[in-house]
Amino acid sequence: MNKTLLAIVAFLLIGGFAVYWNASQSAQDSGGHSMVPPDTSAVEQGAPIVEVSLPAELSPEAQIGKRAFEAKCADCHGANAAGQNGVAPPLVHKIYEPSHHSDMAFVLAAKNGVRAHHWEFGNMPPVEGLTDADVKMIARYVRELQRENGIN
Repeated sequence: MNKTLLAIVAFLLIGGFAVYWNASQSAQDSGGHSMVPPDTSAVEQGAPIVEVSLPAELSPEAQIGKRAFEAKCADCHGANAAGQNGVAPPLVHKIYEPSHHSDMAFVLAAKNGVRAHHWEFGNMPPVEGLTDADVKMIARYVRELQRENGIN
């Protein structure tokens, strides 16, 4: 019994330390990480937030995604996903790189909406009339734009 109790206490202490360590590292890293949105105070309201270089050619899937993006997303996220100051963020931005926002994050955002958490444009409502397959094609389009602009 004593060995079992000692093992449980040791496990809880190690687990507690791991949680504490992870939380303290996250708090230290959050101030200077690359996921901080740019200062847009000098950008005119409604103007694109970033410059987007276009790929010479899009894959067939990205071409489908571009059409869907233009129909359902560009009114807020701007032409070529460059964002619109005061309206919605650019998707061609390091914040949306695949290691931080997966393609499934795009699907869930379109389906459920998103609470504002990186930018101060307010919450994103769900997007009506898009299937998961549509959003996956949109994500393909955005990923190809991102790659062309050095975001991998």
